[in-house]
Amino acid sequence: MEGKLKKFGFEDSEKIKKAPPSYSIKGVVSFLNEITNKDDHRPAISLGLGDPSHFKCFRTTAIAEDAVIEAIRSAKFNSYAPTGGIFPARKAIAEYLSNDLPYQLSPEDIYVTVGCKQAMEVTVKVLARPEANILLPRPGYRTYETFANLHHLEFRLFDLLPERGWEVDLDAVEAIADENTIAMVIINPGNPCGSVYSYEHLSKIAETARKLGILVIADEVYGHVTFGSKPFVPMGVFGSTVPVITLGSISKRWMVPGWRLGWLVTSDPTGLLQKCGIADSIENVLNPAPFSPTFIQAAVPEILEKTTEEFFSKTIDILRAASAFCYDKLKEIPCITCPQRAEGAMFVLVKLNLSLLEDIEDDMEFCLKLAKEESLVILPGVTVGLKNWLRITFSVEQSSLEDGLGRLRSFCGRHAKKP
Repeated sequence: MEGKLKKFGFEDSEKIKKAPPSYSIKGVVSFLNEITNKDDHRPAISLGLGDPSHFKCFRTTAIAEDAVIEAIRSAKFNSYAPTGGIFPARKAIAEYLSNDLPYQLSPEDIYVTVGCKQAMEVTVKVLARPEANILLPRPGYRTYETFANLHHLEFRLFDLLPERGWEVDLDAVEAIADENTIAMVIINPGNPCGSVYSYEHLSKIAETARKLGILVIADEVYGHVTFGSKPFVPMGVFGSTVPVITLGSISKRWMVPGWRLGWLVTSDPTGLLQKCGIADSIENVLNPAPFSPTFIQAAVPEILEKTTEEFFSKTIDILRAASAFCYDKLKEIPCITCPQRAEGAMFVLVKLNLSLLEDIEDDMEFCLKLAKEESLVILPGVTVGLKNWLRITFSVEQSSLEDGLGRLRSFCGRHAKKP
């Protein structure tokens, strides 16, 4: 009887077997959390995921909370949203972003998305076509690679330069681009590097993209989350030089990643994206896609217009102090090199000197043993494209940061090679 059963088509797929391992940030952090020592009397600490909303010191503003409650209680926003988002939200986002630009965005330039991640996928899907390729930063946010693979878009990696504040290696960009290159991605402020690009460097990026005839996808989910010497400058400032697709959200600046409210913006005062049909393609891709909750969209005008500078300044002051503390403590650990103090976002990227450690082969083994021995979770650099580096988030309570970095130092000391 068993021999007569039809074999299911999804069984024993060689394609699935040969698929590369997943190095998603959430997947790796979840795994490391699971293997922390459950017999350790100390609470587990995670410096691996950039979600400060867990901590009271990073609670969002009451203005945002009240705006959502009011939208729900009004009963006016319980229906489906139109493609691209409800008009008041698109208008408010256009006005908010235009404050930093030399031109005015219109609501038609704005597409509300389910967080920044949906904006990323929509952009990749719109640009994908046979033989095309897209240029991505290394280190970077590897979800772009995932979406490129999903939509059959070749990606090529260009390096960021740690000795120059993680600036884009523009010579490398020109070297790997060809006639089928359609876009390059920049992440500013930088995840995972904690970098912030100057006006001058962004101008050079724009000129390089113009020379190559490609557009720039600017991931600015950490826009205005800066606390160093350089202010945040949106890539859209150079929209007259090169077409820019800007991606962002309220997740990080307002500390509400779970609200899933993002945007995709055609920062293109010359109208080239409209003429080329990119804008229509964005609309077509979004038509069947899920949309951000309507009551969150309805709260956006109040959130963007009425949040006080006091709220932003408090957050920035906490992150500035945490970044400085993190940098100073990491400098005390011989096997770790920190190229620069983070100036933006919520992370710092540091290099492991494995020659100073015993019984540790690479960054993944380092993080596995760290989780088991110290109940401390840190992200291995392989998840962001740099093997034998570590990404550490400092957007946690001060006590957790102090304790976590202390455990890291103890671990490194215990595994240090004996003279």
